[in-house]
Amino acid sequence: MKPEVQAFFDPRTSTLTYVVWDAATRDAVVIDAVLDYEPVGSYTWTESVDQVSAFAREKSLRVHYALETHAHADHLSGAQLLRRRFDARVVIGERIREVQEVFKNVFDLGPDFSTDGSQFDALVADGQVFHAGSLPIEVIATPGHTPACVSYRIGDAVFTGDALFMDDYGTGRTDFPKGSAEALYDSVQRLYALPDSTRVFVGHDYPAGRREVRWETSIGASKRSNPQLDGSTRREDFVRLRTERDKGLAAPKLLFPSVQVNVNAGRLPEPRSNGIRYLATPLNFLRKADELGEPSERE
Repeated sequence: MKPEVQAFFDPRTSTLTYVVWDAATRDAVVIDAVLDYEPVGSYTWTESVDQVSAFAREKSLRVHYALETHAHADHLSGAQLLRRRFDARVVIGERIREVQEVFKNVFDLGPDFSTDGSQFDALVADGQVFHAGSLPIEVIATPGHTPACVSYRIGDAVFTGDALFMDDYGTGRTDFPKGSAEALYDSVQRLYALPDSTRVFVGHDYPAGRREVRWETSIGASKRSNPQLDGSTRREDFVRLRTERDKGLAAPKLLFPSVQVNVNAGRLPEPRSNGIRYLATPLNFLRKADELGEPSERE
């Protein structure tokens, strides 16, 4: 089966959202939808998901699911808007529970915040196959970037989220809580076991002026030329290089807003007694400082 795929690129977060559908039946899913957020002024808007929605309506698609490859740390999820607009069920990997456990404490989400994944409509497991109408969707667990990362294989295409990027770029980072370069290496080997002709659709692209934005490659091309992890890269070499690279990366600009919304399946925090919603920002969580703001540990 060769599903139709339409990509939508959000330049503010370098995120790819995909609409995937069966041309014969119009059954469809959306993968990694974006809710736009401006941290200066702290407001949301819906330009990105509006584009996806308009496309789905123009094509008369039945959007069965809003699929999440993981709890993103660089953009807020637009999955709940797809749930509202299309009655799409929100789906994520079952190990989201581990991510919720970590960030419940970080954001002090309180005793009422559940860490059983029940905020999502469905949790899926490695090897599971489910259907969006005529579209068969196979779940491939690809942890490493986060423990809950999954890739979705639909026909001859695989959607790899932040596990595997373009064949001239590399892989996702592994320095988030419970991330693992060793696990990511093993996950990419699972992807590399797919047929070389398998189309690969990535979660982000960061061309930085080197070329135009791209989002599609293949397993064969990745095995031949991925600069961080090709088909001959040794595990210990990848782990060393990935770990060293991660040490020099800045935190995503929308890290704290994104994660606290996304572990709640893309729902914004409930209003407080004054009717206003608040996002929590843990102060000096990533770089320790004392009560006056002076760094308390050597960097």
